[in-house]
Amino acid sequence: MTNLEPGDKAPDFTSKDQDGNTISLADYKGKKLVLFFYPKASTPGCTAEACNLSDNYSRFQKAGYDILGVSADSEKRQTNFRNKYKFPYPLLADEDKSVIKAFGVWGPKKFMGREYDGIHRTTFVIDENGIIEDVILKVKTKEHTNQILK
Repeated sequence: MTNLEPGDKAPDFTSKDQDGNTISLADYKGKKLVLFFYPKASTPGCTAEACNLSDNYSRFQKAGYDILGVSADSEKRQTNFRNKYKFPYPLLADEDKSVIKAFGVWGPKKFMGREYDGIHRTTFVIDENGIIEDVILKVKTKEHTNQILK
């Protein structure tokens, strides 16, 4: 699990999005950012979470937030995921896991008695100056917007 907490400076990152565009934390300077990490594109929980954020996108915009999703999926898989559900925000294809590891969300997981390494579903709310305002570890996929905009 991540050891980043509110008050910490968000790790700087640069990665490619679903269209091959380079995106870095610096692009969001002066803006608030919801950075959500999810295990795998197009799986039920990840779809519920990403759709919940997408459905409430106007609420985030009103509150001054941009949204950025991150998983270790390929650009092609992220493109398919984004296009299928028409997400209004970019998805990083962090295949080398550099962003995932910088935020400390890669590690041992258990599923149906099996242990493996994977992405821990975690959301970071980052302020205009790159400082972490909130870390959400227990993400409720269908109510995630309310956890962020409480």
